[in-house]
Amino acid sequence: MQAHKNQEALKKFGTRVRQNRLDKGISQEELAELANVHRTYIGMIERGEKNITLNTMLNITNALGIKLTNLIEEL
Repeated sequence: MQAHKNQEALKKFGTRVRQNRLDKGISQEELAELANVHRTYIGMIERGEKNITLNTMLNITNALGIKLTNLIEEL
């Protein structure tokens, strides 16, 4: 049961990353460059396929110009 909840949280997080990226009008490739990660990694995050580190979360939020709480609130 916990594994299912965790997977749902990853999907919600990824959806929020995607929405914020689209709101900023940037591509996955541009976000990846700004966050110092590979482009395909951004896609995996947005699809909820990767359980990322706090450092990567902070790199992404800094690249998007948002607070981390915007992505993790009510997961």
